[in-house]
Amino acid sequence: MQTNFTAEQLKEPRLAEANSILRACVHCGFCTATCPTYVLLGDELDSPRGRIYLIKDMLENDKPATAQVAKHIDRCLSCLACMTTCPSGVHYAHLVDQARVHIENTYQRPLPDRLMRRLLGLLLPAPMLFRASLVLARLFKPVSPALAFAPRLKAMLDLAPSLTKASRNQRRLDAKQDAGRRVLLLQGCVQSVLAPEINAATMRLLARLGVEAVTAKGEGCCGALNHHLGQEAQALGRARRLIDEWTALIDDRGIEAILITASGCGTVIKDYAHMFADDPDYREKARRISGLACDVSEYLQDFDVGFRASKAVRVAYHSACSLQHGQKITEEPKSLLRQAGFEVVDIPEGHLCCGSAGTYNMLQPEI
Repeated sequence: MQTNFTAEQLKEPRLAEANSILRACVHCGFCTATCPTYVLLGDELDSPRGRIYLIKDMLENDKPATAQVAKHIDRCLSCLACMTTCPSGVHYAHLVDQARVHIENTYQRPLPDRLMRRLLGLLLPAPMLFRASLVLARLFKPVSPALAFAPRLKAMLDLAPSLTKASRNQRRLDAKQDAGRRVLLLQGCVQSVLAPEINAATMRLLARLGVEAVTAKGEGCCGALNHHLGQEAQALGRARRLIDEWTALIDDRGIEAILITASGCGTVIKDYAHMFADDPDYREKARRISGLACDVSEYLQDFDVGFRASKAVRVAYHSACSLQHGQKITEEPKSLLRQAGFEVVDIPEGHLCCGSAGTYNMLQPEI
């Protein structure tokens, strides 16, 4: 794609990066076939190629974002199926990340939209606040059918679980004393409230395999949720706190890997090296964290999980977009299931997003 950034603009690292990404695009349109919003809506501006044109025009001409640009960028799931499909290696993820920050900094959203996004960016990364908000949501859940006039609020209430699980009730199994292997396990924010049993089960499995899983008490959110909302300052602030917390533990405890059981978080943590590439204080620390980060299914490839299903069970597997497209992890989870004795089948068109995409199911409930 031909670009027309000025020499002065290209001195700015972000615009130089955007220019490089844009010039890699050859307009082939392969991305449209695997873009969930284009497949569903049929609007070129709701395809990666269309969004690239909008982003190019906005950045190249140093324009503030418009309502049209915000609408079509907001509709992007960041499923990154376009990057898996693209024959030219266009790094759409980094481009749309820039666009979201530009929109956040230059576009005045309608007040309800602004409040909703700020609320999500505040509540979801904070487990105590999130847990309290779920208690309130359960109280108002019965009135959800009457909120057709407010689809986003209705979606939030509909998604609220009837019960939240207390992580303290999850049984823990300590690793063997002579384990000799030690990993950091991301506790997460939303997952620690909605599904604490995932990390509890991970710790039990690692203990059986002779691996000690360490968690950081003051860990906090990895910044992924704020990052995808375009809330750059909050995202980088949370990421810096996590990097500092983990760096101290890595140096003190001899950590060999950082395991992540939520793939959306994993995709962003693996990208810390890029996010902090221009930060002299965090560049090396971020690169170290990204290098140690891995999905739990990657780490377990070196082990025999040591159990088998009691009877033949056939399961259909659908991979999270952030795992299969964001991290390019496709076979590892299925190989673990097969190792455990399951027959694994793929879901037709499993490369397409389920529509959840973090906050997407609350911000874009109709889609």
